[in-house]
Amino acid sequence: MEYMLFVLDMVGTAAFALSGAMTAIKKEMDLLGVLILGMVTAVGGGIVRDIILGNTPPQAFVQPVFALIAGGVSALVFAVIYFHVKGYQQISRAGFQYMLMAADTLGLGVFTVAGVRAAFDSGMGVNYFLPVFLGTITGVGGGLLRDMMAGDRPYIFVKHVYASASILGAFVCVFLWRRFGGNAAMPVGAASVILLRVLAIRFRWNLPKVAYDGEA
Repeated sequence: MEYMLFVLDMVGTAAFALSGAMTAIKKEMDLLGVLILGMVTAVGGGIVRDIILGNTPPQAFVQPVFALIAGGVSALVFAVIYFHVKGYQQISRAGFQYMLMAADTLGLGVFTVAGVRAAFDSGMGVNYFLPVFLGTITGVGGGLLRDMMAGDRPYIFVKHVYASASILGAFVCVFLWRRFGGNAAMPVGAASVILLRVLAIRFRWNLPKVAYDGEA
């Protein structure tokens, strides 16, 4: 089980690092900016979660393997685009936008259930609110920091039920955890996040919002 969790954490870290690095390249950041944004996207949500739980210093600093994985993935993405693709526009034409969306969705599912696991491991699964909140903040926190640092309106608030998918998956994970344990809850919770995200992207589902025409 521990080995599987480690592999899932690595997959989620790599996926979010790819998302952050691609965003940085799109914003024409230099190599350092790409590395920082990739790492922040990958470990930012976990850092916020650990601070809320009182686990200081956060695991990202105590066990830097995930930050190093994120940095390595970000550097690799930068190198491929810089030396072989020759610019972000070529990536867009090649359909890499779908890769970015897929990476973001995979990372969201993995880190949402990782946040729920952290809550139960810390003995904080006394109710539904806290583990669901921690699962959601772990899932969306890195992307939120990424968009703020890139100067974008946070994606989680505007498109494709992003945060809503994380909330639903976290709730499913907590519900199943209380009845069947983590081995059953985590894969189903992650799958719930990914499924809802895929359906939202495919059918262009968005939460309702009020239109503003710019007139006082």
